[in-house]
Amino acid sequence: MKSSNDQSSSISRAKTELLSVQHVSWHADNQLILDDISFVINKGSFTGILGPNGAGKSSLLRCLYRYVKPNSGSVKFNQQDIWQQYDAYQYAQDIAVVLQETPTHFNLTVYDIVALGLLPHKGLFTREQSSDRQKIDCAIKQVGLVDKTLQNFEHLSGGEKQRALIARAIVQSPSLLIMDEPTSHLDVRYQIQVIELAKSLGITVIASFHDLNLASAMCDQLIVLDKGKLVEQGTPQNVITSEMLSNVFGVCADVSVHSQHNVPHISYFYGYDTHDKAVHQSEHKSEFSHD
Repeated sequence: MKSSNDQSSSISRAKTELLSVQHVSWHADNQLILDDISFVINKGSFTGILGPNGAGKSSLLRCLYRYVKPNSGSVKFNQQDIWQQYDAYQYAQDIAVVLQETPTHFNLTVYDIVALGLLPHKGLFTREQSSDRQKIDCAIKQVGLVDKTLQNFEHLSGGEKQRALIARAIVQSPSLLIMDEPTSHLDVRYQIQVIELAKSLGITVIASFHDLNLASAMCDQLIVLDKGKLVEQGTPQNVITSEMLSNVFGVCADVSVHSQHNVPHISYFYGYDTHDKAVHQSEHKSEFSHD
C-alpha cells in the first residue's frame, strides 16, 4: 500500500508530466532504427534532441507526432496513449509540428499558411470568423511578418518561412511544439531567431538540433541518441562534455562556460587524425565546472 507521501509524489509528477516515452523501439526495412528508448518531457520545458546523422532523431520525433507507429513500447500524452486513446484529428489539436524542409504551398500567401493552424479546430470548410482573423493577424505580428502578410509563401527566405510556420503553430494553440531540425539550412542570425521565437511561446517544445552550442544555450534538457539508442539525458551542464562529444560525435573538443549564459560552450579542435583523439583530449581537458 502506498504511503501518503508516495501518493503526493505521484500526483505531483502527473501534474508536470506532459509526454512519456517508454521502451519505444521501431524497425524499418528489417533494421532496428530506435532501440528501447524511454524518457519523460515535463510541461513548459524546452528539450533538445541531439545525435549524429543516422542516430534516429527524426524517426523518434515521427513517433512522437504520430507519423510512424513504434513496433513496441508506448508514447503517452497527458497520461493517454497517443495511438489507442487519440485519433489523428484529436492529437493535432494539441501537437504542432515544424519540419526541417518547408512544404510547398502553391499560390498561398503568408496569411493563408498561418490560417491553416485553424484546421484542427474548425475543419476545412468552416467559415472564418472575425475572431479567427484577429488570431491570425496577432500570430503574424508576433513572428514579425506583418509586412509579408500578403506575400506568396514560396517567395520568402528560409528564415521567414520557418517564422510563418511557427505563426501557424501559434494559431493552432498547441500544448506541444515539435521541431525537426528547423534551423539546419538557415543563416546563423535566423537560427538564433527561430529558436528564440519558439522558446518565447511559453509552451512545451521538443526540437532536434545539429548545432550543439545552440542547443546548449536554449534547452532545459538534452537527449542524445547514437545508433538508435538513448545514450545521454539531462541538463546541458551534465550532457555536454568532451567525453560525450568524443564518444558520440567522434570529435575532439574543449567545453568551457559561455560568457553570457553560463552554459557549456564547445570549441572544436581541427587538423588531427582519428587515432590521435585521445592525445588531444588529454591535452585539452574541459574547464567547465558544474558549480
